[in-house]
Amino acid sequence: MIVTKNWLNEWIDLSSVTTEQLLKTFNSIGLEVDSHEAMNVPNGVVIGFVEGCEKHPDADKLNVCQVNVGSEVRQIVCGASNVRAGIYVAVATVGAELPGGLTIKEAVLRGVDSHGMICSSKEIGLPSTGEGIMILDGSIGELVCGKNLNTYEPFCDDIIEIELTANRGDCLSIHGVARDLGAALNKELRERKTKVEPDGRLGIGRILQLQHQETYDVGLLYGAVDVKALSVPFIVALRMAILGESYPNVMITLLKYATHSSGVILRAYPFNALEETSGGKSMITLKRDENGYAALYGKTNLSIVGVSQNHDTRFEETEGLAIIEASYIPPEIIAKKMFETKIESCPHYYHTSRGSEPSLKYGIQYGMELLEKYSNSTLYGGYLELESPRETRIVTMDEEEFESFIGMKIDKTKLTQILKNLGMSISKPKTSSFAISIPSFRHDIVNKQDIVEEIVRIVGIDNIPSKPLLFSESNQHTADLESYKKVRLYRQRSAQSGFFESVHFVFNERSVCERFGFACTAHNQELLNPITANFDTLRPTLLIGLLNSASANVKVNQKKIALFESGMVFDTNRAESKRIGFILSGACEGDKISNSGKASSVDLAYFVQKVADIVGSFEMKETTPTHSLAHPYMAAKVMINGSVAGEIFRLHPSIESEFDLSTTFMCELEMDCLPYGLIQAQPYSKYQASFRDLSLMVPKTLTYEAIKEVISKHSSADIKRFYPVDRYSSESLGESVSLSLRFVLQSDEKTLEEEEITTSIEWILTALREELGVSLR
Repeated sequence: MIVTKNWLNEWIDLSSVTTEQLLKTFNSIGLEVDSHEAMNVPNGVVIGFVEGCEKHPDADKLNVCQVNVGSEVRQIVCGASNVRAGIYVAVATVGAELPGGLTIKEAVLRGVDSHGMICSSKEIGLPSTGEGIMILDGSIGELVCGKNLNTYEPFCDDIIEIELTANRGDCLSIHGVARDLGAALNKELRERKTKVEPDGRLGIGRILQLQHQETYDVGLLYGAVDVKALSVPFIVALRMAILGESYPNVMITLLKYATHSSGVILRAYPFNALEETSGGKSMITLKRDENGYAALYGKTNLSIVGVSQNHDTRFEETEGLAIIEASYIPPEIIAKKMFETKIESCPHYYHTSRGSEPSLKYGIQYGMELLEKYSNSTLYGGYLELESPRETRIVTMDEEEFESFIGMKIDKTKLTQILKNLGMSISKPKTSSFAISIPSFRHDIVNKQDIVEEIVRIVGIDNIPSKPLLFSESNQHTADLESYKKVRLYRQRSAQSGFFESVHFVFNERSVCERFGFACTAHNQELLNPITANFDTLRPTLLIGLLNSASANVKVNQKKIALFESGMVFDTNRAESKRIGFILSGACEGDKISNSGKASSVDLAYFVQKVADIVGSFEMKETTPTHSLAHPYMAAKVMINGSVAGEIFRLHPSIESEFDLSTTFMCELEMDCLPYGLIQAQPYSKYQASFRDLSLMVPKTLTYEAIKEVISKHSSADIKRFYPVDRYSSESLGESVSLSLRFVLQSDEKTLEEEEITTSIEWILTALREELGVSLR
């Protein structure tokens, strides 16, 4: 953002502020100065008036001019194509030293004496204002022949380029920068006097109407001007040259100047580009275009609000009826829309996407007064307005919060003054609280931290005293810490048991998850911007990631694959939970002498034991898989302390084949169901334990769970535990199998006698026979 001190001075009184103070203030309030250049015209360059201009008698491209420089009329030979009688020019008098080391001397050009030089802007150290010599006008002040040019403020200025952060769109204008300076210097902006409209002006409502069904969150304001003899005044040309911008169209140049000054986006349309109505008026229609943007239409499309204007609907003449438009659209709306549907834009989009000035009447008045001042144009009375309602943002804070955030106490009166200088309004507080209304031009302020940042900017970070850091440590043994330690414990156990950790993104491919029967995140809560097409949903399980990693290991000829992963998974409502998953495929161990280089393949018993080594003892209950990864006849629920903790299963043979895996087993457990905490010591008996084995004839249809339930119900206190040790079936047994159970009996009070042991076992046999029809083999 480029500003000049004199340009700023038109908006705020800087007469008592030195350039050094101005630069320091900019840096202190976060408007970092990127560069500074002092612009000065050399002494001896004065204002001259060309009283006569004739062709050089001996050179087609030279002119002999009679120039009034105040004290006398001097003859100067000039080669500029735009020199003519009746204009004011910059004259370097004899003896003047110009930039580049050129000293002006008396000269004879093709036999004609020349006493000085009529200068272009570049020749006296200014930016280029166009081809040929400078033609001065009253926009720089009263023109007095012979007066040094450097006594006029526009030619003795400081050009300052400011580096703005992306959120400071409110400072993309001279008005905005002056407003920020006013807060820092505690100065009010100059009051801009609005001209009273003379009676008898034709109202804009007589010639124009605006048609719309909705407001589409935009603000529009229209004025009309009958343009005559429109031209660019020199001060505008000079300042646009300082900005490095030039436009062949006079109207666009003036409106760009007004936009850079006021911050309001201004456009101009020729009246004949609008659609005529039956009532004799012309009409502008606001509606959505094919891409969903708020667009304006006349006989054809005029413009897209905040984005671009149709080249064919620009006002390019110096005379004629022009419709002047001021527009505003919130930056968050237009930036989001452009991200969703990118279209061609013009330089105005940069301004609107970062936040233009929403005070449209302020800007359109500035622009139209500029047109009226520097031409013979006639303004129409009144304006045609469309305003979208916007809710005022209010942030409530008290003095203690300000002190806590900033680290120092700031007087309430000073706080109020700073906030008001920044354009914020404050309701009169009955207590120490502030109800702060955020102005619409500060779209970047949304919370308390933003308010505090503004206060610190204006007070100055260097003016806040340093204080020693205060460390106050709270109890670190929180639920989060315990959760972390629990996950770490099971990761370490998994690694100790021979499993390698696998780490994946928390994203999966939705189509793959749904193919295997896993429920993914609901569509209305799905990821808006997935990082890739293959990661378009939050993972509902750890199993798919483990399966892909196992497949990748097979492709590099790994014979034993033992992987685990711990992490978050998400249900259909995006609620997350921690799980740990395991996969074991291929051989139980590596090739070695003890297995003659032929390691046995993993089986369910081996996998269950490996998982039990990690999570402790658990029970398995028959289940029907809810997804297609599991083998339908080799799947079980994992029960820990009577609750379902997860599942354990063999991978379905078709999936094994698809992923080039041999026999593979998988397990996924809820981390919250795994035991963790202090281990409580349990009493134990000092007396000898006894073991008894029972071989039972059990129907094939009878589940072990039913047998276990009967035994548990009828066990005496002396039976500490029991478990299956063998299962045998043959044709001779028919529809039954032989199941061998081992019982461990032990008393806490004495060594059990044979009779007591036999009684406990007989009691169990009787219950099994009567309730399940099970007998000894």
